[in-house]
Amino acid sequence: MLKIPVNSLRHSLFLRLVLMYLIVIFPIILLCVYLYNWSYNNASSDISRNTLAQLSSYLEDMNREVEWLEVQQFDMLQEGELNKIAVTWNMMDSVEKKESMDYLLHRLTSIKNSSAYMKDIYVHIRSIGKTLSFGNGVHDFEQDRYDQIRSALDRSTASRLIEQNGSLHLSASKFGGKKGEEPLFIVQIELDTVKLKESLNQLSVYPESGSFLIAEGAGFTLLSNDQSSDIMNDYLKASNRSDERSLLLKADGRTYHVDKAESAQLGLTIVTYLPEETVKRPLNKFNLWAWLFTITSILAIVVYFFSTYRLVHRPLLLLVQNFRRMEGGALDIQIEHGSKDEFGYLYDRFNKMLNKLQTLIDQDFKQKLMMQKAELKQLQSQINPHFLYNSFFILNSLAKTGDTDRIELFTNMLGEYFRFITRNGEENVWLSEEIKHARMYTEIQKLRFSRRISVQFDDLPKEMERIRVPRLIIQPIIENAYEHSLEKMQEEGFLRVSFEHSASESLIVVEDNGNRMDASSIESLNDRLANNNEAHEMTGMINIHRRIMLTYGEGSGLFLSRSEIGGLQVAIRIHFKEAEGDVPTANRR
Repeated sequence: MLKIPVNSLRHSLFLRLVLMYLIVIFPIILLCVYLYNWSYNNASSDISRNTLAQLSSYLEDMNREVEWLEVQQFDMLQEGELNKIAVTWNMMDSVEKKESMDYLLHRLTSIKNSSAYMKDIYVHIRSIGKTLSFGNGVHDFEQDRYDQIRSALDRSTASRLIEQNGSLHLSASKFGGKKGEEPLFIVQIELDTVKLKESLNQLSVYPESGSFLIAEGAGFTLLSNDQSSDIMNDYLKASNRSDERSLLLKADGRTYHVDKAESAQLGLTIVTYLPEETVKRPLNKFNLWAWLFTITSILAIVVYFFSTYRLVHRPLLLLVQNFRRMEGGALDIQIEHGSKDEFGYLYDRFNKMLNKLQTLIDQDFKQKLMMQKAELKQLQSQINPHFLYNSFFILNSLAKTGDTDRIELFTNMLGEYFRFITRNGEENVWLSEEIKHARMYTEIQKLRFSRRISVQFDDLPKEMERIRVPRLIIQPIIENAYEHSLEKMQEEGFLRVSFEHSASESLIVVEDNGNRMDASSIESLNDRLANNNEAHEMTGMINIHRRIMLTYGEGSGLFLSRSEIGGLQVAIRIHFKEAEGDVPTANRR
């Protein structure tokens, strides 16, 4: 059984195929979910919109009805016969009293018949100790009802509606001329609770729906049915946390769609509720098909996952594993595959490739590697004499001047220099040692040109110190700048050595302010460096460029351009990559 590496699975074609299938199928599933929610939200919005319009219309009708009753109540307060009785009762004879009472009862009957929402109308005349009403006619003064009305009026002057004995009332008082006295009489209208309840029932058009009326200022509530009590209590708790006109309410383990409308003029709130399943009922069939599609899609994903793994990923993984074994040096492996499919063809060609590779490796690869090493040693040996010749010329010049101090300093530095190039016969050194050697060369040259050639040699970054480079790749470039540019300048010369480092490469930049090379010469030399396979003279910069390329491969080497300070700029570029054979690698601490 194949063991699947974690990294292999993460970057495998198998996982990409599965993800691609999921990317295709999931939007379809999400679209179904979206369409279901969109349909439900639209149905809810339509129900809420229609219900809110109906509730607003109900409250407008209720407000007009109350305004009409208040107009009748005000007319009754201005009734001359009523005011006459309240003030001159004791001066009237019995005939006048009876006529006035009959007239007032007739007026109360007329007012009562003007509105279906009025249950009764009362006139409490405290001065004569009588109460008149449509239902009971003239009877003794109802002190309890009078006191309750007076108390309610004192508690809230803003509310138009007053709760008394489980029903809503409208009340108005007529006062005499003296301040602080009790009112001459009070006109009280009692609204018919049965009629209000019937009107609430007309709002409940859906099965299991209901409604209730709340007058918060009066402390009055009216339910359309007995089942609305728990829902109303939960609504009152929820409404303290939300001012939304439509909301979802959970009560008795069910979810209700609740809509409300408010009348600031009456201090009334009308609320209707509808079970959520009633809203979703038209979508039940769609919901069933959506679930069926989702389950089918999940099964299809599982089947696709298994078949892709068995038919594609496992054979492909076997091929990749054998390629890795081949990279490790195992050339005696063979892949057996019974099916004559595409993988069978690939396995057959893989087996034949291994056989042919094993035949050619001794006569081709090893021979080429030996030639490459020999060429590298030959190129390195060509560059060693240059500095030796120049050193003798410098020493000869110092001896002619008789400057023994500078001769002593020069010979000490020269000894360190030749110790570096001759020790252990190493082909490659740390960059820090190569830079130290190049810096010593510039110190030697300062003994000759300190008056007219200045040098800026930057510090080597820590990250570049432990890079392995071929010996003598920097000093010859500095020497070339002295010989072909700086020595022949009439004005003051300047040489700068700087460094740049990144995660992928390191740069050593040598530049001067000489102007002896024009743009065409630089371009020509760049072309010769780029065509390194052609037969050019293997000395100088081409020599160094070829050695760096042999060590670090394509993209590394020398790159020439015009310097910002006026002369030639030579950039030594080292690309970091895994080296082959026994070629040194770029090691970073």
